[in-house]
Amino acid sequence: MSDWLAKVRVLLKPTVNDPQGLAVRGGLHSLGFTSVEQVRVGKYLELRLHADDEVAAGRLVDEMGGKLLANPVIETFSFELVPLPPEPGAGG
Repeated sequence: MSDWLAKVRVLLKPTVNDPQGLAVRGGLHSLGFTSVEQVRVGKYLELRLHADDEVAAGRLVDEMGGKLLANPVIETFSFELVPLPPEPGAGG
């Protein structure tokens, strides 16, 4: 088994209205950052997990994303897997 860090990004689909993004854009404009044309607000999660290999870790994260981390009707998700070094004193 290996340790993995999954860096997961969840965003609203482009066709879904993003009121938080509009509010952030408005705030940026009021601060003088008028070159900002669009803001989309999402979620970023980091998950540390154990899996046999990168393929197994990817399957787990993909399943988690589809079942809980993202609402597939209105959101998309993507992830990156980073191998983690073994913890000191861990056998193997």
